[in-house]
Amino acid sequence: MGSVKDLEVLREPTPERMGLGRFHFSDRYSVFDWGEMPDHIPLKGAAITIMSAHFFERLQDEGIRTHYRGVVEDNTCKRLSEVRELPSVMEIDLVRVLKPVERGGVYDYSPYRTERGNFLIPLEVIYRNSLPAGSSVFKRIEKGEITSADLGIDGEAVPGMSLPVPFLDVSTKLEITDRYLSWEEAEKIAGLNREELEKIREYTLRINGIITAEFTAMGLRNEDGKFEFGFSPERELLVLDVLGTLDECRFTYEGMPVSKEIARIYYRKTPWFREVEEAKKRDRMNWKSLVSRGPDPLPPRLRELISQLYISSANALTGRQWVKGIPPLRTILEEIREYIK
Repeated sequence: MGSVKDLEVLREPTPERMGLGRFHFSDRYSVFDWGEMPDHIPLKGAAITIMSAHFFERLQDEGIRTHYRGVVEDNTCKRLSEVRELPSVMEIDLVRVLKPVERGGVYDYSPYRTERGNFLIPLEVIYRNSLPAGSSVFKRIEKGEITSADLGIDGEAVPGMSLPVPFLDVSTKLEITDRYLSWEEAEKIAGLNREELEKIREYTLRINGIITAEFTAMGLRNEDGKFEFGFSPERELLVLDVLGTLDECRFTYEGMPVSKEIARIYYRKTPWFREVEEAKKRDRMNWKSLVSRGPDPLPPRLRELISQLYISSANALTGRQWVKGIPPLRTILEEIREYIK
């Protein structure tokens, strides 16, 4: 069970053979690495299923191998175009997850140097097309961890700026709190060779281009997003997990966030968020135990608007009215603006 989706294992993976599983997408959501938040967002699970299935099928049509097998209806695996009702279950091939062992705040990634294949690469790969307000890039610039020149910018980086070319970032995936890495560090801890690393970067740019084109046609701007990768038993690169959704990407419409960034913006104004930030500064490994309070629920109307936002985006992306009577994105976002301005 995860913070937003549950994994049903139908067949365990082995070093020689992929397993079989199903993602059950829930209406839960998570922000700031907290885990499950107090609210559920109605229709969110179905919307995430639809959007991710749509892009997995696009990638497979483009010749990019993924772990996606289809969405499930009547206990049968189907393509998205074949289902009649709102899907919320996706069938996938399973690879192994080799968790690095933590000792005194240091993680041991040595198994990745000897394993041949059929495992999750322990990295999260991020693309950045622009620098929206709230991007983690600005904190990293303040700390001296990254510079405007690294981003390909002449002069100062400012919120809302488009980057001349997409900037690719990489972070850990299986540590208690994700941390950014250099590409040299990423190559080393994941046991990759240079050709494999470059293929990950190539796939990231290609998939970013596909997602950007589709959301641009909807009138949305693809600001940034993340992907996960793994190896098949034959060590062929696979695209894993979920992609192209309002949780994995950050989209905007005329400057308005069209993602769970809406919830992040709302919670950044709360005492709970300030306590979370302070706790992470004090103890990167065990910060959650230092937070004395949990987050309060969202205002009911804001929760309803975020729900409409998810399913309206799925409707627009696929050109299919999965739920009728949902307002267009512009109408929803104009009302949301009042909660986060």
